Amino acid sequence: MKINDPAVLAEVTAAFSEYETALVSNDVATLDRLFKDGPQTLRYGVAENLYGYGEIAAFRSARPSTGLERTIERTVITTYGDTTATANTMFRRDSMVGKVGRQSQTWIKFAEGWRVVSAHVSIIPE
Repeated sequence: MKINDPAVLAEVTAAFSEYETALVSNDVATLDRLFKDGPQTLRYGVAENLYGYGEIAAFRSARPSTGLERTIERTVITTYGDTTATANTMFRRDSMVGKVGRQSQTWIKFAEGWRVVSAHVSIIPE
């Protein structure tokens, strides 16, 4: 199995960048598209545990659309073969003084493209 094949890494990096842009601009349609539509998909957030695509989509459509700007750092994307990848990043928001956020995603390549099947977001003291 090839780890970090440059072509596959470029694909996942592009998908991750599309997700980040959609997140900070509250592009719910793109966020929904980038999560795998299925009951196995999950997202553990800062204050919520979401099981299945339906719960994730409902959360996205109901969350506030302001204060989403953030800066990311130390992003590490790793591909395993040509269908599996992880993306991990730290993030900061002006509203989180003295804290740092962490985001982890597992991406799988399906016929429709790269999709998040598992995500975790947490915030800890700096």
